[in-house]
Amino acid sequence: MNMKGKKSEIPSSWDEEFDIVVVGFGYAGGVSAIEAHDEGGKVLLIEKMPDPGGISICSGGSVRFARDTENAFQYLKATNAGTTPDDVLRTFAEGMRDLPEYIGDLAKKTKAKLTIKKAPANYPLPGYDAFEAITIREFPDFDAAVDYPHVSGLMRADGTRLFKVIENNVAQRGIDTRLSTEAARLITNPGGEVCGLTIRSGSREKFVKARRGLILACGGFEADEEMKRQYWQEKPVLSAAFKGNTGDGIRMAADVGAGLWHMWHYHGSYGFKHPDPSYPYAVRLKRLPDWLPPDGARKDVKMGWIILDKTGKRYMNEYAPYVQDTGHRPMQFYDPITQSYPRIPSRLIFDEEARKLYAIGSVTYNDRNASFNWSQDNLKEVDLGILGRADSVAELAAHNCLDEGVLQASLDQWNAFCRKGEDEDFRRPPSSMVEVKTPPFYFGEIWPVVSNTQGGPIHSANQEILNSFGEPIPRLYAAGELGSVFGHLYMSGGNLAECFVGGRIAGRNAASLPAWD
Repeated sequence: MNMKGKKSEIPSSWDEEFDIVVVGFGYAGGVSAIEAHDEGGKVLLIEKMPDPGGISICSGGSVRFARDTENAFQYLKATNAGTTPDDVLRTFAEGMRDLPEYIGDLAKKTKAKLTIKKAPANYPLPGYDAFEAITIREFPDFDAAVDYPHVSGLMRADGTRLFKVIENNVAQRGIDTRLSTEAARLITNPGGEVCGLTIRSGSREKFVKARRGLILACGGFEADEEMKRQYWQEKPVLSAAFKGNTGDGIRMAADVGAGLWHMWHYHGSYGFKHPDPSYPYAVRLKRLPDWLPPDGARKDVKMGWIILDKTGKRYMNEYAPYVQDTGHRPMQFYDPITQSYPRIPSRLIFDEEARKLYAIGSVTYNDRNASFNWSQDNLKEVDLGILGRADSVAELAAHNCLDEGVLQASLDQWNAFCRKGEDEDFRRPPSSMVEVKTPPFYFGEIWPVVSNTQGGPIHSANQEILNSFGEPIPRLYAAGELGSVFGHLYMSGGNLAECFVGGRIAGRNAASLPAWD
């Protein structure tokens, strides 16, 4: 029986029974399952993709925590623009305080060791200096290329090591874990309690009873084109890393009455579209160090490119303080006169000297069928057609369908700003500015890129999913990116902290409930 198009009711008999069912095996799902198990629950952990890790494993693996919870709360409140209740943010800040001990305990069980460093938050708002960061830097006998050959990109930044710590802890507890197993629909009783769900593995469907609770930790909707079209103004927005996050948890939660929040907000930047349709991910630009205004950019870091709209004019600070979070936002402009997005796609321009600086593309994916690495000298990408090359400004204009005079004026103005040491138009940090003047010139189309979404079902400080009237939907919880607390500005490593804090709370609370029969 196909349950996709039919609201699920309590079946006459269940195929399997567990105390807690966790949907999604990234950081949040793994932590939720560990906590529910350690509270005495019989746990089922399912993941619809053939490999675990979700988008978590693609991350930099740097988890934010805070020793000063009051200042952390003040920062979180300032960055959320009134979109997230104080009690939710305060609980999150308090949970962040305990992360070094908690992650340290998980690491010890796998013989891994964590590293802690001071790491101020991304925006100069009250409390920004209250934060530090945890990474897993030492892990004997772990080789990311062997353990996770299907993951590329930020593995060098410890995301895979952190996931291996969680995966090993799940395995050590003997938690029933099933891959290639999809959650189809939630099952509720006449009183609205979530009692279980239907799962699908291949062509077979099962009714699975959740005696105490069910936790949705299955990520956002960055890979669902229809949801992106409905909730975001700018179109299209390309996905950077993972095709498994298709909004399943959002739809299932909404089906049983969940309210939604933060659906407009996604963490993202700008990047290239790969010309091969069999490679489904965008390639973000190299991540340069974050900085704090007025010009906290490192003096030794140069950004070699500028970005122009379809008319050949510059319109943005290409190196915003946290470009990985808000780099896409200037591209959202819709022109009501031309009835078009004049900045999608934009043109990225750099010259021969900039080509030699570093690989400008940063490849990230969790996909056993994907295979692509960006070349260090950026020349392979010219051969592939991701980048183009032009020997003169006239040729550059022709390749990009731009007016040569407009393009030359944009380059002249930019180069003058560089010589003066001040971006008078968009306040790019002076230390990052380099002239674009030495042929051959290189160019590529640039699109908005989503790293991960923040929207989803509203949840309480206890991670309970709430309906549209702010009432808990009985026995249903959320963790991680699914309905993130971040509603206006993101904090690097913040979703990772949410996975641990929210996963711990959801797992413990679901396991503490009495069985419903």
